[in-house]
Amino acid sequence: MTGPASITPTQTRTPDPLLAAVTRGVRVLDLGRRLYIGMPQSPNHPAYWHTLPRRHGDRTRADGGSAANDMLVMGTHVGTHIDAFAHVSHNGKLFGGADAQEANQNGVYPDHGAHTIAPMVRRGVLLDVPAALGAEVCEPGYEITVADLEATEQRQGTPVGSGDVVLVRSGWGRQFDAPDRDTYIGHDSGVPGIGEAGAQWLAARQVHAAGADTIAFEHLAPGAGHASLPAHRVLLVEAGIYIIETLDLEEIAAQQVHEFTFVLSPLPLFGATGSPVRPLAVVGTAQEDEDRG
Repeated sequence: MTGPASITPTQTRTPDPLLAAVTRGVRVLDLGRRLYIGMPQSPNHPAYWHTLPRRHGDRTRADGGSAANDMLVMGTHVGTHIDAFAHVSHNGKLFGGADAQEANQNGVYPDHGAHTIAPMVRRGVLLDVPAALGAEVCEPGYEITVADLEATEQRQGTPVGSGDVVLVRSGWGRQFDAPDRDTYIGHDSGVPGIGEAGAQWLAARQVHAAGADTIAFEHLAPGAGHASLPAHRVLLVEAGIYIIETLDLEEIAAQQVHEFTFVLSPLPLFGATGSPVRPLAVVGTAQEDEDRG
């Protein structure tokens, strides 16, 4: 009998275009917010809390080793997160016409929960609205119109297409770490964002998901808070489009990256109405070098 054939490492590689792109070089931009106690969040959800039930030295092994561990308490709609279809109903109905009460089985949503959101590796488009309007940030309570979205799309040369993930920057995200957390929440001042018409525009483009740098994704009128959220109804209930909130879009906007590979994977929280996420924008450096050349 003869032994196995000698195979060099290069011969064992399967040519994969994605792996080849990574090998040539990529740049990764983190679009997620750091989670910390006291961060701004919607008052409708349980706050983030972190503690160490075991600290170094509480228990020490015979070999001198020790370990610390954590416990987290938080709502699934705190920090950067994605809304599952179970999150919002309208007139008692979830996406697809499901009865909202019947869909809840023993405290979970088996057919509409966060576990049903497939990991995303898709074309991402950043619509930097303030840049298109000649401003640094949209005014408090400003409703981003369809005309604004289309002007941004045209200025950047990044048409929104079916299956894309569209991230709408208002500039409000720079308020996230303001000394007064209420600034970012914006109940009294209002918060910029799209309204019902903007949501219908996204739905007509058949996007896969839409996100923003604000706490509620959509336009909040001064003093109104979350009294009315028509964009949630249009996207989550009527169109079946996921919503991503509290994104950090400042760095990607500063670097004028408007088109990229968007990567997101929710936690498989069975039956939950949402999940914390850490979205990434991946840009090929080889392509950037070619563009500069």
